[in-house]
Amino acid sequence: MSLIVDNVSLVLGDGDQQITALDEVSTTVNQGELVAIVGPSGAGKSSLLAVCGGLRKPTSGSISIDGEQISTLPAAQLTRIRRDRIGFVFQQSNLVPALTAVDQLLLLVHMQGRRPGSADRERALALLDEVDMSHRADRRPDQMSGGERQRVGIARALMTEPRLMLVDEPTSMLDHNRGQAIVELLAARCREHLVATLMVTHDHGMLAAASRVLNISDGKLSESSAG
Repeated sequence: MSLIVDNVSLVLGDGDQQITALDEVSTTVNQGELVAIVGPSGAGKSSLLAVCGGLRKPTSGSISIDGEQISTLPAAQLTRIRRDRIGFVFQQSNLVPALTAVDQLLLLVHMQGRRPGSADRERALALLDEVDMSHRADRRPDQMSGGERQRVGIARALMTEPRLMLVDEPTSMLDHNRGQAIVELLAARCREHLVATLMVTHDHGMLAAASRVLNISDGKLSESSAG
């Protein structure tokens, strides 16, 4: 699995209110590679994740996942790709309020058209354990702290064994040690399962785990060495 971003621009708004969020951006994220994106607030980091995941359509240019261009796909086909191939970690965890932590993960099995079995539940609990949330497996989001919700969101993103991970500020609500453990977990998963991973972070202390670091400013990308 690889992600190819080819000369992508994203213009938001109309007329005099237009803003160029991404300006002819190109990069490649190969399988087994964790690429970090850093830059000031409003520079285009989250916009880049959104177009890479098919959540926004670029104004120009193309996004390819494993050789398949997704920018022009019909909505139903794009939804299947997001469901089956992409793991999203949102800055706001976007958990379902009525579901427990373990059921957040099992919901993805339902979305794939299967009824979860005992093996699915064991996998969900194992993933929660990896993010130190197994003791909160039966808690709903309103019974968790912000950092706990964020960790459940990370476990949920890993549940379907995605081939591409798009991760937005995974450590923003975590202390340094726990944040470092989460990023190291993502990096290990990336290497061991050959997952292409693109991670936005404001925390330069987390860059040591990255294969490469992309700097974004005013919608333009430049590259530097990790760390």
